[in-house]
Amino acid sequence: MGDDPASVAYVRGKARKAAEVGLRSTVHALPEATPQAELLALIAQLNADPAVHGVLVQLPLPVHLDPQPVLDAVLPAKDVDGLHPVSTGHLWAGQPGLRPCTPAGVMALLAFYGLPVAGQRAVIVGRSALVGRPLAALLLNANATVTLAHSRTPDLGAVTREADLLIVAAGRAHLITPDMVRPGATVIDVGINRVPDETGQGRLTGDVHPGVAGVAGALTPVPGGVGPMTVAQLLMNTVLAAEAQQAQSPQPQTPEVSGGLLR
Repeated sequence: MGDDPASVAYVRGKARKAAEVGLRSTVHALPEATPQAELLALIAQLNADPAVHGVLVQLPLPVHLDPQPVLDAVLPAKDVDGLHPVSTGHLWAGQPGLRPCTPAGVMALLAFYGLPVAGQRAVIVGRSALVGRPLAALLLNANATVTLAHSRTPDLGAVTREADLLIVAAGRAHLITPDMVRPGATVIDVGINRVPDETGQGRLTGDVHPGVAGVAGALTPVPGGVGPMTVAQLLMNTVLAAEAQQAQSPQPQTPEVSGGLLR
């Protein structure tokens, strides 16, 4: 909704990646002043459409809208963002389901590089419903010992230095400095911030100071680290949702109708 530059860029990138892997995506761009009832009506229409297997509401929404009822309106089977309360319940119960994209992307990244999780002391900085809290559940399900730090945590550095695996999603540029990291720790930088530079356009940087690269055993870059994994997990969720819905359909759907992965 609206013309927020970051949201427009994110949606464009998601549509491009969907096309690359053979998924059909449709963008419903609504004016910023659209009433909440009209947005909910569109979600209900998409929920009822058997040719649509995944619905994602691009956040943030305009300030006159209450985001939670909007997110709750998405059918859990089509909740490819993994933010519906049903999806959250499945996650914390350790049951299969669609997972929030950024936390799931972090777990996929760790698995791809063979970085250990089970038995590790994991510290997450940031407790948002989008990243920190669901990531804590995923790490617990993978048998890590998890600490969730936040803005009210006293002596943050003392906590982060205990981490074998440190994930930072606080939204504060260079919050984590080299002295706050255990030597050899794995550091995942989820933050993305725009800071001033000599061009006047600003540059993107993470929540972790670049100097941490000299201390950590592994460090994800910003940009180009977790961000692409978030989009990849969104596409994975869409395929999983499509396959689950097709399995319940009395008639197989053709690739042109399904909007799922072309085989």
